Amino acid sequence: MIKLITAILALWIIAAPSIYDFKVPSLEGNTIDFSQYKGKYILVVNTASKCGYTKQYADLEKLYEQYKSNLVIIGFPANNFGQQEPGTNDEIKEFCSKNYGVTFPMAEKVSVKGDDIHPLFKWLTSKQENGVMDAEIKWNFTKFLLDKNGKLVAVFPSAVTPMSDEITKYLN
Repeated sequence: MIKLITAILALWIIAAPSIYDFKVPSLEGNTIDFSQYKGKYILVVNTASKCGYTKQYADLEKLYEQYKSNLVIIGFPANNFGQQEPGTNDEIKEFCSKNYGVTFPMAEKVSVKGDDIHPLFKWLTSKQENGVMDAEIKWNFTKFLLDKNGKLVAVFPSAVTPMSDEITKYLN
């Protein structure tokens, strides 16, 4: 019986989804394949263009430039909070480039909460899915940090700025 339980657990661990199993469309019309980021920290951020935290795009870009040998930041525009991301994918792309010089990967607009939650955000917010922790996205610019092995290590609320010690301590 113990061998059977061990075998079932081993199969579940092997079959459990990983961040590296996700592929999402980018704002440019390409595919963001998370498996290409093995060995790097990954910071996933739900973004919005008309939010009080929108200025964090500048610090996200600064963080990306400073740590890009060990870190990738992937922005996910979402209109879940206060209708603060009403734009189309093309409008969002232009806004990020023109106003903040964003060079880190940006995914197409998704839902990060509710019945139509994107599978990646379901994985990020559910311990049952990610095997580490439950997390709630309360507003735009919530940040999920995954380590170099793709394990979720921390979730930062909107008010935690990208260049804060709370985030950079993991990267130094």
